[in-house]
Amino acid sequence: MRELVVRDLGVDTAYGDVLRAMRVFTDDREADTPDELWLTEHQPVFTQGQAGRAEFVIAPGDIPVVPSDRGGQITYHGPGQLVAYLLFDLRRLGLSIRALVRGIENAIVQVLATYGVCGQTRAGAPGVYAGPYKIAALGLRVRRGCSYHGLSLNVDMALGPYAGIVPCGLAGTGVTTLRAIAGPCSVADVAPKVVQALAAEYGFESFAKAPPPAAFTSQRPTTGGFR
Repeated sequence: MRELVVRDLGVDTAYGDVLRAMRVFTDDREADTPDELWLTEHQPVFTQGQAGRAEFVIAPGDIPVVPSDRGGQITYHGPGQLVAYLLFDLRRLGLSIRALVRGIENAIVQVLATYGVCGQTRAGAPGVYAGPYKIAALGLRVRRGCSYHGLSLNVDMALGPYAGIVPCGLAGTGVTTLRAIAGPCSVADVAPKVVQALAAEYGFESFAKAPPPAAFTSQRPTTGGFR
């Protein structure tokens, strides 16, 4: 039986801490290591992908800009945004990178539909859009045939920090939240739906909750991502 392990890292996590933990997990995993999905809400941070261009950082203010080894340009993470990291063995799952991206997008579109929101994708611009606005971003890295990084879905967050960057390098494309379109909702409401949609999209027959990695075992509140 193909099972997905789900770890809720909680809220207010430092991006650098999670990035290091993902790298350790990926480097240490073996052929029979189960695939995992990590959920969190980060402290306010701008992350600059490998293709990042300096001109897309306009006025970050007090929010740190952290280099990342994921693909893509610059984006923002903060409270009220669900971040889901997919630590998958792509060879074992029989997935290409393109199929992994398509699966993430399909899962987010399905989740948005449960709130009456029509999510859309764009050729050449990974992520999910609601009308003219971007509502979910994604960035990935594959090492040793295994993926890490993943997606961010704007649920109920302050959008002001996005004014300090060109989000994902898409000049003229605004950002929005699920709450702005569909009304009151929370990460705790949305996260279980994202878990279920991703598990179904990639053919996991079950999923199981596991404690966070040792670096995240404080009494930090959870995202509510598994129940």
